[in-house]
Amino acid sequence: MGYVIYAIKSSFDGRIYVGFTLNLEMRIKEHNQGKTKSTKGFMPWVLIYYETVETRIAAREREKFLKSGCGKEYLKKQILAP
Repeated sequence: MGYVIYAIKSSFDGRIYVGFTLNLEMRIKEHNQGKTKSTKGFMPWVLIYYETVETRIAAREREKFLKSGCGKEYLKKQILAP
């Protein structure tokens, strides 16, 4: 069992949210049901990227990177890659 770092994109205004979880399917449902304060005003959300790591510490570090400017650029390249 590992942690999933994910990026979702708002179909409302195009913003990207990055987080991590142990259960990706359930977490996406929570975002789209308005159960997450920081994302409920921008539903619906679509999963655009995810990766897995073994530990919570590694997940937190990767999440912090993907939320940074360099991390956002990395995500854009991954999403646009053929």
